[in-house]
Amino acid sequence: MKTSLIIIAAALAVVAGVSAASATSRPTLAPAAKGGCTFATLPRATPAGQQSLYGHISSLTRKGNHYVLRFDPAWLLSGLTASRASLEDTGSADVPNDTYTRDETHKLLTLVVRANAQVTVLTHATCSTRTTVAKLAKSTTPRRRFWIQVRIDTVRAIDEQYHP
Repeated sequence: MKTSLIIIAAALAVVAGVSAASATSRPTLAPAAKGGCTFATLPRATPAGQQSLYGHISSLTRKGNHYVLRFDPAWLLSGLTASRASLEDTGSADVPNDTYTRDETHKLLTLVVRANAQVTVLTHATCSTRTTVAKLAKSTTPRRRFWIQVRIDTVRAIDEQYHP
């Protein structure tokens, strides 16, 4: 009886720890080996009821107490999938850095972004830093790629993806 209670208590502790770890929606910012740089593990874990989308920000404009994001979703592919998609699209299976972005339609999605949404951008290659939506709105360029975390029509987080 005591043994089964101990096992149940241990199992509950493990479940509580896993639940607490997965409930956080922040990207993991780990220190890099040199220079005090940190990098985000992306895409960030997405809680139930939300989704992560990859693509380009076409525009990010303020409207009242929130922002309006125009987003061009794409597929970030790797491995065999990337090679085959590249071969179909370009005639070459060469995939530099083992990733290939397929952007089929260039049709934009319109999403709401809260002014206090979490934002992580790259500062030097893979070095990440947290910033604000307002600062991102002033600095967005079409070549940059992002992961956005969305619930229904509202962006909860925006994270820049490194791409050489």
